[in-house]
Amino acid sequence: MNTWKGQTRGGVAGYRFFILILKHVGIKFTYFFLNFVVLYFVLFSAKSRKPIFHYFNSILGYNKLKSLRYVFKNNYRLGQVLIDKVALLSGYSDKFTFDFDGEEHIREMASNGGGLLIGAHVGNWEIAGQLLERIDTPVHILMLEAEHERIKGMLDEVMTKKSLSIIPIKDDFSYLILIKEALQRNEIVAMHGDRYMEGSKTITKTFLGRKAKFPEGPFYLSVKYKKPVIFVSAIKETNQHYHFHATKPYRSKNSTLTKEEHIDKLLDLYIIELENTLKKYPEQWFNYYYFWES
Repeated sequence: MNTWKGQTRGGVAGYRFFILILKHVGIKFTYFFLNFVVLYFVLFSAKSRKPIFHYFNSILGYNKLKSLRYVFKNNYRLGQVLIDKVALLSGYSDKFTFDFDGEEHIREMASNGGGLLIGAHVGNWEIAGQLLERIDTPVHILMLEAEHERIKGMLDEVMTKKSLSIIPIKDDFSYLILIKEALQRNEIVAMHGDRYMEGSKTITKTFLGRKAKFPEGPFYLSVKYKKPVIFVSAIKETNQHYHFHATKPYRSKNSTLTKEEHIDKLLDLYIIELENTLKKYPEQWFNYYYFWES
């Protein structure tokens, strides 16, 4: 089975096209037009269709017909999320409504020495910016350099707010120094915990009933720098409404545990949160490769 290659779906041309129709026609028509784009992807993009079909059919146990239906729903939701991302960065936040569940936990973290926010490729990560820009502490989002550079120029043209900073992941590992410095300044670093690059250290866990590998890095950082962790998600509940959820801060306090046991415990808590989210919103899992071990 293949692994993630360090690229996400959606190219610059696609972003620019949706910006164009978003500005001149509106978000409702953009959503309508999305149906035809998604149908094309589902019919002709077997490379990305097969892994997500495997998720619905083999992992969740849906029959073939239901799995195919959910493949379409999944791709449609992803398209909406990408459109919403562009709309938000372009200053159209008034098109959406938000629930912020657990905002007080992030404010507590911000006023007590900073820490780590760990999310997943579920829902819409960029929506979190609607909350994070209200937090009176610098927030740094970890992002692959290739992905950052690929769309940076295009986003610079439409972004109306630039209150969040990006820490690009580079081959020279300089990003680790930037993370260390940010945490030492008692700031907040946000990242995903459900993807890893080949060669990085992983931990194998049972996730939705099957063995899967998770990156050790996000949880290692919490233990190494003695910083609390908050698990976050931003789920698209309706076409124009999002629900942001943040857990209470987790900090490894048991001094009898080894460093590895602390990391293992944090990862277990993260998987519980992720499983609970996917049980409610299975169609908003956006990892288009074979996540589980064969």
